[in-house]
Amino acid sequence: MTSPIETLLEVQAHDTRIDQILHLLEALPAREARDVAAAALAETEAGTATQQAARDDLGRQQKRLDDEIETINVKRKSVNDTLYGGTVTSAGELNDLTKEIDALGRRITQLEDQDLEIMEQLEPVDARLAVLATEAAERRAVLDTAEQHLIAAEAELAVELAAETAARDAVAAQVDDALLAEYTSIRGGRGGIGVARLIGTQCGGCHLTLSAVEAARIRKHPDQVTHCEECGRLLVP
Repeated sequence: MTSPIETLLEVQAHDTRIDQILHLLEALPAREARDVAAAALAETEAGTATQQAARDDLGRQQKRLDDEIETINVKRKSVNDTLYGGTVTSAGELNDLTKEIDALGRRITQLEDQDLEIMEQLEPVDARLAVLATEAAERRAVLDTAEQHLIAAEAELAVELAAETAARDAVAAQVDDALLAEYTSIRGGRGGIGVARLIGTQCGGCHLTLSAVEAARIRKHPDQVTHCEECGRLLVP
């Protein structure tokens, strides 16, 4: 019959594998690939936001110009109707109306020139937004694929983790609660190794050599709970 201390070695083997699986879950290449893809998409989206903000600002400027042009056109039409409506006969007033129409015309020309400048500024911004939209779609597809690969990799390890945990629990149930608690406490402060095999006179945990007398004593009482005098781990002869 396997001694409780021997059984702890089986528990340790399962715990070590569980630690390895958890580490693999944290360091999955698929996760790094997903993070890289997510960062690339975020970069493109940030660039899109910057360009869109610039385009929105130009759009607001253009709308203000268009609104002003429309307002002035309405005013020029009104002045023009007055000029040719027959209600004004004074030469001086007619001259003033003509000058006002000319001034309004010049203002419209200035505004239309500014409007044209904005349209010229919009062209490269729109072109860049189109490029970014294509880039975002491509990078989003890459991210979707990377996330699918990560989900598959995580699921595979999750199955192994569940099986290993169940096996570990079944073996641990055979160990006395006090001994299991002591093992767990030691394992937590010894890099995940709470129990080790005594190999010759060397501790399999810290790999330091025990005295021949101590090694002989441990082997003489194989069922007795003993510890490495160097690292404090439980020792199995």
